[in-house]
Amino acid sequence: MGDGMLAEFGSVVDAVECAVALQRGLAERNASISEDRRLEVRIGINLGEVIVEGDDRYGEGVNVAARLQQLAEPGGICVSEKVSREVEKKLAFGFEPMGEQQVKNIAEPISCFRVTLPNQSDQSSPKPRKLSDKPAIAVLPFQNMSGDPEQEYFSEGLTEDIITELSRFRNLLVVARNSSFTFKGQAVDVKEIGRKLGARYVVEGSVRRAGNRIRISAQLLESATGNHLWAERYDREMEDIFAVQDELVRAISGVIPGQLDRHAVETLRRKPPDNLTAYDCELRGRWALTHWNEGLSVALEWFEKSAKADPNYALAQAGIALVYAYQIPAHGLSPESTIARAKDYARRATVLDDRNPTVQANAALAYIFSCEQELSRRHAERAVALNPNDSYALFVKACALTYSGSLQEALEFFAKSERLEPYAPDDLRLDCLCDCHYMLHNYEKVIEIHSIYQNVPAFLYLILAAAAAQLGRQKQARDAVKDYERLRSAGHDAVAMINYQMRMCWRQEDRDHWLDGYRKAGIPV
Repeated sequence: MGDGMLAEFGSVVDAVECAVALQRGLAERNASISEDRRLEVRIGINLGEVIVEGDDRYGEGVNVAARLQQLAEPGGICVSEKVSREVEKKLAFGFEPMGEQQVKNIAEPISCFRVTLPNQSDQSSPKPRKLSDKPAIAVLPFQNMSGDPEQEYFSEGLTEDIITELSRFRNLLVVARNSSFTFKGQAVDVKEIGRKLGARYVVEGSVRRAGNRIRISAQLLESATGNHLWAERYDREMEDIFAVQDELVRAISGVIPGQLDRHAVETLRRKPPDNLTAYDCELRGRWALTHWNEGLSVALEWFEKSAKADPNYALAQAGIALVYAYQIPAHGLSPESTIARAKDYARRATVLDDRNPTVQANAALAYIFSCEQELSRRHAERAVALNPNDSYALFVKACALTYSGSLQEALEFFAKSERLEPYAPDDLRLDCLCDCHYMLHNYEKVIEIHSIYQNVPAFLYLILAAAAAQLGRQKQARDAVKDYERLRSAGHDAVAMINYQMRMCWRQEDRDHWLDGYRKAGIPV
């Protein structure tokens, strides 16, 4: 009917071979014609009973095939689990799990697979992301409807808090901040967003702040169909912001099928500040820390104002610890005094709130830069235990494992973090990943990461120099050292920073390995 077609086969192998031949033929045709004349189709294949009445074919077998077609990407083929089991050893095609998908008018979720072809990487349609078999949800950045661009920090902070609260449901997968924020300011195509982020559900909304009043509108959509599953608007006083966030998270989790572990979430409820000034200042500090052009000093100022407004607000104390820790590699500040401050504020934060994974992760990262390997691992493990869905906590644990010498395990946690939040070309997290690969003697990987890195921090050129020197590429190593000298800040000194890096490494063999690379690059250490 309409622009669709139903085909019935006596053999499931024939059905898949026909679908693959059709998609390959269309791909070849599309490659030679202009984009506006291309024809791309989605194909769904199911194995099941079909009721035949004259020219009509119907029944649940047909209905499931129709829903699988809707889940396929343009130019792609989506099959049921039955089909993949029957065909996988008979044909030279791969089957990539897409997890269980809840579809319209079918009572139980369908376990779906995407057919992967040997030449599929040449097709124009991007491969959809697959995060997990858990139901996945993406929270798009809430629009700032206040008419004041300076209120962007508030709308972004609100979105981050909702992402954090939803990620506490351990059998729900939440797309991390940086991935969902790539759609900020764009027209929303829920189906496309769901496909690109691998999310079955999408939350979008807006926030308007005027004086002491806030209006928050939010809706939950099913990405495969675009259907609205839930929508609500909250008109409240500003002091009710935490209650609104809690209501919103409960409403969303209540709509999503399956038994979410609500009891576990209740035990991990965050500890709100005693006053809104502290919360507002902490959001501003978080904004400045995320937007590096604001500067670390601006972030520190806001976190300190937050802590002054509420000395018991652990997130503010953890923010201060993190800024001091970042200042060491970023600005080349005197490690001794800066480390002492970072450790002090990290300790305060974890004493104030030992149930918040963000507090634990910030403290762990501060301890990493403070060369306290045992404390960094302890708090990183605590952060992951509190919220194993938190990409930031997973990344921090990977860092802690790297500098304590558990390198293969570190790579596993880097991968887990990246599945939730892929690394961007300008992502500061790539620094630690480069360190891990160097320590594993994966010098080519260090150079590969560096080649795609935008806005490269000065110190990373020293890492590049060491990796290139280990491969015998002396000119590349010398050029990297020159780039470091050209880009470094006034307080940076290569030898002092390398000596500091040696303190961060737990194992002597790792220290020796670093020093060997730096010396081969011509750095007098």
